[in-house]
Amino acid sequence: MKKMAAGKFKTHCLRVMEQVHATREPVLITKRGRPLAKLVPAEKTVDDFVGRLEGEIKIVGDIESPVVSWEDWDPLR
Repeated sequence: MKKMAAGKFKTHCLRVMEQVHATREPVLITKRGRPLAKLVPAEKTVDDFVGRLEGEIKIVGDIESPVVSWEDWDPLR
């Protein structure tokens, strides 16, 4: 892990963030030689709804047809 003084980080902040993103290597930011903060690459998040439950549920039978036939519905007669 790279170490960098806070003053140097302040000067080169955007360049350092791009480096961390590209190399996926965290940077420890220090002040007077003591650890102050750690810059780590952000995790990629997947927000896709389709396929989210793949492998979690099992579909058994027909999922499109009604559970009860139309003849069994009294309100619709």
